[in-house]
Amino acid sequence: MANMLDYIKENGNTAFQEEKFNEIDNLIFSRLSYLPFEEIKIEEKETFEIIAQKLQDIDIKKFNMKKDKELIKLVGKSNRYKDLLVTDYYFSRDDKKEKQFVAITIHLENEEIYISYSGTDDTLVGWKEDFNLSFMTNIPAQSEALKYIRRVSKKYNSKIHLGGHSKGGNLAVYAGIFCSKKVQDRIIDITNFDGPGFDKTVIEKEKYKRVLNKINTYIPQSSLFGRLLEHEEKYIIVTSDQYTFMQHDIFSWRINNHQIEKADKVTAGSDFMNKTVRNWLKTTSPKQREHFINTLYEIITKTKAKTFKEFTAEWTKNVGIILKSYKDISNEDKKEIGKMILTFFTAVKDTIMEKVI
Repeated sequence: MANMLDYIKENGNTAFQEEKFNEIDNLIFSRLSYLPFEEIKIEEKETFEIIAQKLQDIDIKKFNMKKDKELIKLVGKSNRYKDLLVTDYYFSRDDKKEKQFVAITIHLENEEIYISYSGTDDTLVGWKEDFNLSFMTNIPAQSEALKYIRRVSKKYNSKIHLGGHSKGGNLAVYAGIFCSKKVQDRIIDITNFDGPGFDKTVIEKEKYKRVLNKINTYIPQSSLFGRLLEHEEKYIIVTSDQYTFMQHDIFSWRINNHQIEKADKVTAGSDFMNKTVRNWLKTTSPKQREHFINTLYEIITKTKAKTFKEFTAEWTKNVGIILKSYKDISNEDKKEIGKMILTFFTAVKDTIMEKVI
């Protein structure tokens, strides 16, 4: 089955004047912010053709996924995309603040811009920030996303598309909610590709209600991450060539007749995990979740690994370090970890009982 790479191969010579900006372009643009721009010298204004040339000699290990290198190669050769300008690349990572943020602005030929917020990279701190969403109403990347749209909207007087995949989707919605009404009025749409929602306090705000009809959230049938927390907007469910949580990979999403292929409903497994996580969140406090996640993260960072690639490269050694670090933590912390794990399995049992009764 075709994916977005096949779409570029087949449709790459079709100008935007012939076929307007569509949901597959949106999907592609949401992924382009994952590119390793930090590995090249990027000018204030750069076309995708030039960016592709600069990235062609970069080691594939520097890319978030191997298919990202094929993606930019195809985009850089495509008449549809190669001459589009990319500006305002911004990268920020801070281990102490537990922040990982990347965004780019893509200029369409009709004086519209697409702000693409990147999802989580391979760094441990990036994933830690994701888990912080379970107990924080505002994470550092969300603050950066809001600052970014304020900066870019002042710089260019264009209509705005906002989009992102995974955490990037959450950031796109967050920026759309909390920017000024004047900027909100310029937003055409906000697209969240399998990114989490928000705390209830956010979706109850009037600012959220103002942009609700502009939010499009896509999730695969086996979605887990994209169903976390609260969403008031309806999901658009899509098909994938992968299974279970691997469907989070948007390269696996099926393209059919110049559209992302849709499904009628999510899988039973997605429903089960969503209800389990919700049950777990109901029975634990934000403070408990914060302590649990921070303790586990502290244990993992004792390995000195900064990325998952570094962690898995010396898997046996790092597991030994983790086990030793666990032994060294206080009995109180061990009890808290045990309690949180027990609470999770209780949530699993409650979810099963809900289905049986």
